Amino acid sequence: MTTSTSRNKEVPSLESLAARIQRLEDIEAIKYLLILYAQGSDKQNDPDIMVPLFTEDAVFDIGSGYGTYVGHEKIRKFLEGAPNIIKWSLHYMISPLIEIADDGQTAKVFCYLWEIANMNNSKGELEPVLIGGTYHNDAVKLPNGEWRFSVVRLRMEIMSPYYEGWVKKPFHDFGIPK
Repeated sequence: MTTSTSRNKEVPSLESLAARIQRLEDIEAIKYLLILYAQGSDKQNDPDIMVPLFTEDAVFDIGSGYGTYVGHEKIRKFLEGAPNIIKWSLHYMISPLIEIADDGQTAKVFCYLWEIANMNNSKGELEPVLIGGTYHNDAVKLPNGEWRFSVVRLRMEIMSPYYEGWVKKPFHDFGIPK
């Protein structure tokens, strides 16, 4: 609903402005959730940082041979073993696109991943690795107004040894659990 001014311009109602502000605040809260996820990932996938970012029944789908984990307990168990796969990393969560549903309770969260990491090669030697892909996540708003991931889907496009690059070796199976 809008009201007219003396200049015949439509002025948004307080209700409309409040809804727009809430949507912007929700988008910022979800961006913050992405940042916390990246920070936890860069602290050797610290489960104490990362698990609380997920709903109790969340789906964590890493794909590319690393598996899908459902619920806090299984996500925690995977994250506790992740330092055996990735020894060090730096995550760049690039160009987030956050689409809040009309009801304001769910959101689609897309972003690009560019990551540099150190992983053991087949000889057990530490090797620099380039990782690139996309995240296709779902988020839900809790009754207290906080946002959590209900689904995290990583689609890795490259996982390449730095010295060989993605042209020669677009995907290498560094540390995929057997």
